[in-house]
Amino acid sequence: MYSEKAIDRFRNPRYGGEMKDADAVGEIGNVVCGDIIRVYIKVKDDRITDIKFQTYGCVAAIASSDMLCELVVGKKLDDVYKMTHEDIVKSLVNLPPVKYHCSMMGMDALKKAIENYRKKE
Repeated sequence: MYSEKAIDRFRNPRYGGEMKDADAVGEIGNVVCGDIIRVYIKVKDDRITDIKFQTYGCVAAIASSDMLCELVVGKKLDDVYKMTHEDIVKSLVNLPPVKYHCSMMGMDALKKAIENYRKKE
């Protein structure tokens, strides 16, 4: 059902954890499935220099959150904001369509973090 890449991201997340000194945080929850995704970002010169996530959810939610982080670190905020959940799905290879909402939640949490960062600036 899940690709080896997705299973590896679930078992060994590279970007999991809290970031105490984050420049901004975004959080999204889904009352239907119960997942909660929180994304922390550090920004310098309009680029994401560091990113972490905390996800309470299934294999797809954790794997999607971790892959999201890898895809955006070092990128400009405007470029990240234009990305879609499909970028995550393609990178994970064979994410079950019934779990696409997990990748959407991650993108929404990141976009909320970017919006919160811009409100501070």
